[in-house]
Amino acid sequence: MSMDLGGKGVKSDINVTPLVDVVLVLLIIFMVITPLLQRGKAVTLPDAKLVSELKSGGDPIILSVTRDGKTYIEKEEVKKDDLAQALEQAMQKFPGAPIMFKGDRDADYKVIREAILEVTKTRVMGVSLAATQLKDASDVKGGK
Repeated sequence: MSMDLGGKGVKSDINVTPLVDVVLVLLIIFMVITPLLQRGKAVTLPDAKLVSELKSGGDPIILSVTRDGKTYIEKEEVKKDDLAQALEQAMQKFPGAPIMFKGDRDADYKVIREAILEVTKTRVMGVSLAATQLKDASDVKGGK
């Protein structure tokens, strides 16, 4: 075996190993962090043609109603009778924060209505309703 001691010049091959290492680390970081970015309880939001962004008050307090009728503030379950008091406590922790209401599309309307009525017992000025924006009118579930 003979050894070449650099008589031919600079070797210009790309070393892909560091690039693959960085990409895999970033992929793992995003896989771990992405589920943590969702706030509140996971629900299937209703569809809407027109959705506006929440523009004031900073991070909202997330109030969720799931398909089975359970009510959550952020990820903590709250009984319906204690909802107004729990919202008051959350508003004391985060003064001026708006309330974002996430109701599951398959939840009973009566449960959602009762939750909204409990919100009106607090000192909050308004509630924003979360929805999924449709790309066009033909996307409406069951519509033409």
